[in-house]
Amino acid sequence: MRRLLLAAVMCGTAHGAYAADMPDLPILRGSLSDGFGTVRTVWQGYYVGGQAGVGESDMNFTGATRNVAARLLSGTAIENSGQVSSWPLGGKASVRGDGWGGFVGYNSQWDDVVIGVEANYMHGKFGGSRSDSMSRFFTDSLGYTDGVTYQSTATMSISDMGTLRARAGYVVGAFLPYMFGGVALGQADIVRSAHIFGTQVNPAAAPGFTNVPFNVSGTDGKYSHLIYGYSAGVGLDVNLIGGLFARVEWEYIRFTSSIDTNVNTVRAGVGYKF
Repeated sequence: MRRLLLAAVMCGTAHGAYAADMPDLPILRGSLSDGFGTVRTVWQGYYVGGQAGVGESDMNFTGATRNVAARLLSGTAIENSGQVSSWPLGGKASVRGDGWGGFVGYNSQWDDVVIGVEANYMHGKFGGSRSDSMSRFFTDSLGYTDGVTYQSTATMSISDMGTLRARAGYVVGAFLPYMFGGVALGQADIVRSAHIFGTQVNPAAAPGFTNVPFNVSGTDGKYSHLIYGYSAGVGLDVNLIGGLFARVEWEYIRFTSSIDTNVNTVRAGVGYKF
């Protein structure tokens, strides 16, 4: 009986000591994970990664060839009376494209709040083209009846886009949802062509000048031209293992140039935080 009592006392003492230590076990502090989102990830530090994406370029070509047409008709009765260069040619176009690139950045973290800066780059095929035409009849200042056709073609081809962003995110376990905004730079080929032709008619003119045909054309091309604007978007980084993480994001870029262009891209990537 004494032996059983002694054994019970020893077991109770050992159990009490074990229970006193249990609050220090990681599993009771929530630092062990049985899946994504249980453990808060530390995002502090430098990171680098690669990405690929698809997107849509929305372009407004209205008036894109106005300057070209104005130079062709400068000082003529046709331009002075008909304001041909101001005709509303062009319109809007949306074209899909794709690309690939990379990113590098730095995060600072305070508890669950992450603030950072990132440089992001995409190389691909974005942009598009638009052709349009318009014909009108009017009487110019010389008394001629002018039949004019104005044909317009413009192309915006973006090969490279880069953004410098400020990021802000909030840690939810292994996930980092974030939003960002910044400045954007791009490299583009911008080609604008105008073709204007028709006939000036004046029955009262001297023979040989009753019907006067005209046909002029011109092209303005800017190649590897620097364009600029701003960007904004949202994304999600997911810690996979160690410093390895995956990313999905949406970015909106607006470029201001002779052809107003917006590029919306959806991207997926993989990065590593050091």
